[in-house]
Amino acid sequence: MLSLLRERDRHRDYNVRASPIVSLGVRAIRFLIPAAAACAAFAASAMTAAEMSRAVEDARKRWEESAHGPMLARILPPTFAPRQLPEPDSRGAALMARYCVQCHNLPNPAMHEAARWPKVVDRMVVRMQGRGNMGTLMSEMMAGVSAPRAAESAALVAYLQKHAQRPLDPARYPDVADDEAKAFRLACQQCHALPDPQRYTAREWPRVVARMERNIAWMNRVVGSQPDAREPQLRVEDINAWLARHAKRG
Repeated sequence: MLSLLRERDRHRDYNVRASPIVSLGVRAIRFLIPAAAACAAFAASAMTAAEMSRAVEDARKRWEESAHGPMLARILPPTFAPRQLPEPDSRGAALMARYCVQCHNLPNPAMHEAARWPKVVDRMVVRMQGRGNMGTLMSEMMAGVSAPRAAESAALVAYLQKHAQRPLDPARYPDVADDEAKAFRLACQQCHALPDPQRYTAREWPRVVARMERNIAWMNRVVGSQPDAREPQLRVEDINAWLARHAKRG
């Protein structure tokens, strides 16, 4: 009896392996499982403008109300909105609204030049996984936070690099070393590389500079601090004037 059962099982296994329909079905399932996962990941990262805004606000509410809210609120200034993201209907913008607001305000892709973004994203992913430079505290802070998969991280880096800060080339703008550009140099290089004036038109730069002025004021705000008369006073008019001189035509 035992030998008959073994013979039956041997033939059954052979028939399953030999059947083209079964073989095709197995191959199809093996293909469809990762394909379905990829489709689900893409669908999850595709958002309308309204959905992005809602996701950002919901995330902000969660971390603001957490025990670590006061610290998380100070990481990035709250001056950049989802509607300001370049290519707001793209997958990259949706990934930012999904992952990059779980612990702090929405970052501007232009806050770093392209070469810096891969390391920044790698560091953030490690932290989202609860493995950071703060030990147990990092794990507690990241409770409930989801980290992007490898394909999503790659798409996020590609989006950030595409819209990253384009650093100024001193050889192209030698007058950046002159006194007329001093306010521009001192103000902008506090937080990032000096931007290429050709990034915006003369009409667009004042709006960008005004946002940067709010960012600087926000980052310099310390409870109980008083203005220091010894600090250099940078005139926004001087910054805009130098940028307008070299701005993109339009």
